[in-house]
Amino acid sequence: MAMNGMKCIHIGEMSGIVEARQTAMNFCKTKGFSEVLSGNVSLIVTELATNLVKHAGSGELLIRSCTEGDVSGIECLALDRGMGITDIGGSLRGKYPATAGKETGLMAVRRLSSLFDLYSIPEKGTAVLSRIETRSPEPVSDPPHPLCSTRPEVGVVCLPLVPDEPCGDGWEVIRSENRTVILVIDGLGHGPEASKVQVEAIRVFRKNPAGEPVEILRNLHAALRNTRGGVAAIAAIDEERGRVTYTGAGNISGRIITGHVTNKMVSLSGTVGDQIRQFSEFSYPWVTEALLIMYSDGLTMQWDLEDYPGLERKHPALIAGVLYRDHTRGTDDVTVLAVKLVGETS
Repeated sequence: MAMNGMKCIHIGEMSGIVEARQTAMNFCKTKGFSEVLSGNVSLIVTELATNLVKHAGSGELLIRSCTEGDVSGIECLALDRGMGITDIGGSLRGKYPATAGKETGLMAVRRLSSLFDLYSIPEKGTAVLSRIETRSPEPVSDPPHPLCSTRPEVGVVCLPLVPDEPCGDGWEVIRSENRTVILVIDGLGHGPEASKVQVEAIRVFRKNPAGEPVEILRNLHAALRNTRGGVAAIAAIDEERGRVTYTGAGNISGRIITGHVTNKMVSLSGTVGDQIRQFSEFSYPWVTEALLIMYSDGLTMQWDLEDYPGLERKHPALIAGVLYRDHTRGTDDVTVLAVKLVGETS
């Protein structure tokens, strides 16, 4: 699963809509989208950004490109702390007239999206996910393994502290057979030198994701000796064994949430590329309905998913987006990565 840069546009007035649309068009050009697909993206971004101004006063529009196998796409995530939507079903069924604005806008967004999801709580705000996808005509270089019965459904927010500055945080998710391996890396500090750490870590991880997490961490530790170093965590979900194996050095945090039960995963102290006194793995139970969330210290630890009724049933991108919206520190780069495993036919 390719990690691609994410852009965050703060929408507080109509000029922000123009910036959001131009940002989206730059993504479309990079992805080689057709004129029709680019037009759809432009309309979706315009509707989402306009809604943020008209109905919430302000908000953020997060845009990233994403690639998985032969599917290439652009993802838009609109986040606000407005009044919320009291009648979501009616809004999406076109119950309201065109002059109602937001409801008609959401109808258009859903119609044009390859993937659409929405989460809203009255008085607390709304999060809207839209993804526009296209399949490559070229053969897939790494097709799914025939033993795979599920695929990872991933949602992520990964943003630098300073807009347009290279991000010191990074992530990757790799699937093979019935095993999904996840890396979250945070280069010390932020800016270009921190970004070099995460780029090198992801390069090394992609070369050998088949090892156990502690072996992968040892490889990263050796490879990052000539950098400023960072903190990292690796989780391997083994469906056949029903276990998650986890290792971490530094303040990357992880949780496995199953219904009302939360397992907080353990990372030990240390700096990858500098000093790690102890390499240890920890094992946790995993079931099909579980949700895994990993995050850097750009997110506070004072959050509880039970404060968001029904959010765990939503797409992981909405989960990551809502946690980012409400719990980002605003003092460092930030990564929030949510992963579910879903059936291939779902």
